[in-house]
Parts: sequence; C-alpha cells; structure tokens
Amino acid sequence: MFTTNPFAELSASISPAFMRTYVVIMIILVVGGTLYDVLHKGSAKYFFDNWRNAKKKGTKQVGGGQMVSMAIQTAVVDVATSGEFCNPQRRVAHLLTMYGFVAYVISTAVMVFGYATTTLWPFLWHIGALMACIGGYWFWFFIRVDVAAEGQSPFRVMRADLFVLSLLASVTLALIWSALQSSGSGGAKVFFGLYILATTFLFGSVPWSKFAHMFFKPAAALEKRVSEANGSRSKLPAPADKPEIFTSVRREPRHY
Repeated sequence: MFTTNPFAELSASISPAFMRTYVVIMIILVVGGTLYDVLHKGSAKYFFDNWRNAKKKGTKQVGGGQMVSMAIQTAVVDVATSGEFCNPQRRVAHLLTMYGFVAYVISTAVMVFGYATTTLWPFLWHIGALMACIGGYWFWFFIRVDVAAEGQSPFRVMRADLFVLSLLASVTLALIWSALQSSGSGGAKVFFGLYILATTFLFGSVPWSKFAHMFFKPAAALEKRVSEANGSRSKLPAPADKPEIFTSVRREPRHY
C-alpha cells in the first residue's frame, strides 16, 4: 500500500487526462478563491496601507541587508517552524498538519502528472496523509481552545473550522480508498467518490475557509518584524509577576 501509486492503479478505469484536468481545476480554484478572499476582505489593501503607515511612523531606517535578514528569520521561524505558537503541543500539531499537507499535495501532483515508477512519491503521499491526520485530529479533539479550556463539545463546528475539517476528510478518505484499492475491495470506488467530494470541497471552499490564511501569515509576520525594527511598533512588555485576571467570551470569527 505505502509503495503503490494509487492513481496509477486508478488509471485502468479513469483516464489519466481526466485526473490531470481535475488537479488543474483544483489549482485554479485555490488561486481564484485566494484572489477573491483578498479582494472581498480587502486583506491586501489593509496590508499595504499598514506597511506604508508603519514606514511613515518609523523612527529608524531599515537597510536592505536587515530586510533580507528579517525575511530569512520570517521564513525559518514563523513559517518553517511555526514559532508564533507558544503552546508546544499546538506547535507540533500544526507542523505535523502543515508538512503532511504539503507532502500530500506535492506527491499527488507528481503521481498524477508523472506516474513515476519510484516508490518515493507513493510513500510520501501516504506518510503526508498520515501526518495531516495525526496533527489535525490531535488539534481538533484535544488542543482547540473551546474544547480544551471552555469545555465545549469537540463536535461543535463553526465556519472557521471548514478548512481543518475538509482537510481531515480528504486525507482520511484518501487513506481508506488507497487501503481498499490495494486489497481489491469493491468498496474502493465508493470511498474514491467520497475522497473526490471532500477534496473538491477543500479547494473549492477557499473564499469561506481559512485556507487563504496560510498565504497571509508570512506577510503579516514580516510586517511585524519590520515595524518593530523601524520603531513604529513597540514590543509588548514582559508579563507582570501577578497579572490581573481578565475574562472574555469567545465568539465565532467573522468570515464572510
């Protein structure tokens, strides 16, 4: 199973051209959905306006070398290692999900378009899906704030949960389909259909989910570093020895 390309076996009943066309459509949905999200929410305008305001308010000059250094720090700390998460469990779960999803998507494209005979890509596809499952289910049932701290049901769903739920559905159904197909089970076709539905929803719901968020976070992290470097943003003070206790009500994030 782990060394078998499931899409190569599928080509006996579904045209490779159809599979390639489907992958291209999913890419178009992601690009189009992200652009719609940017225009509808004004994320890009807000980012560039905030960048210009920070530059005007800055009391220090940020040189080109320093800018490159901060860009590298952003890529390494904020993107590659998810350094913004203070909770180590959430950080590990996020990294598992992120790298699993990346391996899953890249290996899917390689196997669909290349049908390489090497066992590397099927192995990465299965391992990536497993990593995304482990990280995603760990986050969903044990780490979410409203579940871990507020005692809410783990099955309480909000619009902001669309991305993680559709991702979990896609990778879970992918593994089930691959296992059934490898064993020659007749139920493989049913789970393949469900896998396609979940994957289509994952990439088609970009304007309403947090999928596009992954493209904004690196830019926001870089802007924060630049603002702190030029003096337009003061770093938060260290917490006091006996901080006051604040209470707040968690509300559903606004995604529209």
